[in-house]
Amino acid sequence: MLRYYKGSILFTLVCLAIAVWYGWMQTGTIAGTLGLLWIVVVLSILEVSLSFDNAVVNASVLDEMDEIWQRRFLTWGMLIAVFGMRIVFPLAIVAIAAGLGPMEAVNLSLNDPKRYEEIVSSAHVGIAGFGGAFLAMVGLSFFFDGEKDVHWIAWIEEKLSVFSNVKAAEIAILLVVIYLISGLLAPADALTFMVSGTLGIVTFIAVEALGTLLEMREQALAAQGAVVRSGLGGFLYLNILDASFSFDGVIGAFALSNNMVIIALGLSIGAMFVRSMTIMLVQKGTLAEYRYLEHGAFWAIIALGGIMLISAKFHIPETVTGLIGAVLIGLSLWWSVRHKRKFPDGEIETAVRAD
Repeated sequence: MLRYYKGSILFTLVCLAIAVWYGWMQTGTIAGTLGLLWIVVVLSILEVSLSFDNAVVNASVLDEMDEIWQRRFLTWGMLIAVFGMRIVFPLAIVAIAAGLGPMEAVNLSLNDPKRYEEIVSSAHVGIAGFGGAFLAMVGLSFFFDGEKDVHWIAWIEEKLSVFSNVKAAEIAILLVVIYLISGLLAPADALTFMVSGTLGIVTFIAVEALGTLLEMREQALAAQGAVVRSGLGGFLYLNILDASFSFDGVIGAFALSNNMVIIALGLSIGAMFVRSMTIMLVQKGTLAEYRYLEHGAFWAIIALGGIMLISAKFHIPETVTGLIGAVLIGLSLWWSVRHKRKFPDGEIETAVRAD
């Protein structure tokens, strides 16, 4: 198993070395340096705990993509996840919110971290609306599926599967939730929340539509005898999903530090380990081996999406968010192991279910 994490471990050592150098340059003391190093470690652990369900969902999508696009996601996608979302994204928020240029935003983050934190935090309502809505749609679309025949929490999932016959039922439910939460906010924040939440839903639909169009194109070419396999739709979907997951981590990181360099180092380490988990889950076929693990991950995504939406009004500690996800995934894993022991042979299980 260690071979899957060699790159992440090397990347972690490099980041920790940079943290030590940066800490010494900033503080000039061993205690100050160790303090900053500890924050980097905590941030990386926080990111992993918040994103394990992301790795499971990534693996479920990657498993259906061809090897070329798998490699592109694990290389190009890594650059987008680490450089784009952990560094460029917070700077872009500050630049847009404060009307600054890119270099001015960088200068503000390095020389006035308190003001930088205030500007990023001021954009939380919009981020919570967009990210929460997108993640909620990802989770709901998994359960609102009439063709889904494997259920973990059967008394809920079976009903949701039946309701999938009502077109756009999950969208209607989510819009009602967004509207109810917006009623708790000040008028200006309510409008921002409604617009960003709607854009989150529209983005999900747009990515799904693109994936469907590309799939239809491939089927048409295949019917003509051409061998074409593309993962562009899945690639875009996974990167937007990664971005939605990182919103919570980036905003939550300011609870520990307002230093952009420290936040970027800690969250990047976590992002690398999530990628390693994704590779391991795909290559070891873990999702096929543990039948309810994917269900637990999607329930965790719905929980995270709901928490992000609610966080527009109420502050919820990141430890609570991570704990909820870990409990749901842990329970689904335990349930999967129990099921595997009870039905060690898939053919026996099929016969029993048919009876």
